[in-house]
Order: sequence, then C-alpha cells, then structure tokens
Amino acid sequence: MSTVSLTKTPQTDADAARQQALQARGQIPVHIAAIMDGNGRWAKSRGQSRVAGHREGVESVRDITEACAQIGVQHLTLYTFSTENWQRPPKEVTALMELLVRTIRREVGRLQENNIRVRTLGELDRLPRRAAAEMREAEDLTRDNTRMTLNLALSYSGRWEIARAARRIAEEVQAGRLAPEAVDEALIASHLDTVGIPDPDLLIRTGGDVRISNFLLWQLAYTEFYLTDTYWPAFRREALYAAIEDFQNRERRFGRVPEAPNGALISEQ
Repeated sequence: MSTVSLTKTPQTDADAARQQALQARGQIPVHIAAIMDGNGRWAKSRGQSRVAGHREGVESVRDITEACAQIGVQHLTLYTFSTENWQRPPKEVTALMELLVRTIRREVGRLQENNIRVRTLGELDRLPRRAAAEMREAEDLTRDNTRMTLNLALSYSGRWEIARAARRIAEEVQAGRLAPEAVDEALIASHLDTVGIPDPDLLIRTGGDVRISNFLLWQLAYTEFYLTDTYWPAFRREALYAAIEDFQNRERRFGRVPEAPNGALISEQ
C-alpha cells in the first residue's frame, strides 16, 4: 500500500528532453494502472520496518504521478489498499491509515494547484471515519480538475466490484426498470467504479510477482502488462519511461488478425 504525494519538483532540462523524445517515439498510454508491490520487502532488505517501506513508497507515488501528468497520461490508477489488506496485522493497518490521512491532508492543495483530479475506487465506507472524510474532501475539492485523474483504489477488490454491479443490475431487473436482454458489456461497465474512465492501456506491477491480485478484473481484459522485479519504493520516473517504451514496442491487436496495407492477412508465423 502506498499513498499519494505530489509536490512541485523543478523539472530538469534532461528529464523534459527525455519526455519529449518519448512522446515523439510513439503513443503515450491514456490510462496507466499500477500494482505498487514490494514496500515491505524493500524495507526488510534494508533492516527497516514495513511502515518505513510504505513511507518511501509515497515518494515513488509522488514522482510517478508528476511524471505521468507531465508526459500526458490522462488517467493513473494506483492499487493503494486492497480488501485483502485488511487481514494484515492491525498495527500495520493503523499505521497505513494514519499515513493516508496525513499525506492526503498535506498534498491535496498541491494536487489542486497542478489541476489533477482525485477519485477513489472501492469500499470507502470501510475506511476509518477520518480517512474516509479526507478522501471525500479531496474528491470534492479537485472534482473540476482536467489535467489528469488520479484514481486511488482503496479497500478495493475486483471481484467485489463485479459482484456489486451484478447485484445492482439484478435489482433493476427485479424492479422492472430493466429488461434482462438489455444486460450487455456496456451496461455492466456502467455499474463499475471506473464508469467514465477508459480501460487501462498499460498495467505496471512492481515487486516481481506475476499475478493481478484481484485488481480491475473486468477492466484489464486487453491491457498490456509490464512486470518488473523492482520494488515500488525504488520505482521512479526512469523506470516508468522504460515501461512506456516497452508498451510502445508492442502491437495491440485486440483479438484481430493484422492486415497488410492492401488488406491481405499477414501470417503471424
């Protein structure tokens, strides 16, 4: 779990040139999602507490958020705290919630200054009252911002999200407001927390694990995956640029067979 921190860090000429080269090189993902894994292992490798790893992870969130906004990413979705994370030791959960409150309270003004909107995905009512209030206040304050949307998945589960959508649709059918034959992919998507947000183009998972951990199960159907052994606290903008370059090298077919310019099918062998 990592929280969000955005500060106004002066951008170097070299970094600006790096971003311009990346923009000229190919498509910048419209929507990047990230599973920010490895905070605890990063801390353990340094003989520090797990909470210290989460604090350092905040710095990566700040740097990645800044870089995404600067390079033209429109949506950044961060897996901040999963439903399963409630099973962690109470002391760690409490520390994480306190870190969330402090960080959002400190940084929401800078998010506003940078024209970045904050949205939350998940069961916000399960958060401690103070944490939920801070998140709702941040959402309200930044509601009209347009540069980039920062989506924080808090107490989030992909299965929970789909089950809730199914339950709501079933209630509408039962009430006679919806015909069963009207249930299609678009209708289901309209009942998810990500309504109005395009599906992710690129999913980044740090920490070396090769799974999606109950994250955006519906939305990741045709997302490109980028997996790295780097722990989240060490994942900064240069690592982000490498992930985007890898994305730009891929051919996204969405189940279609590629065609030659004359319309003939191209052999994939």
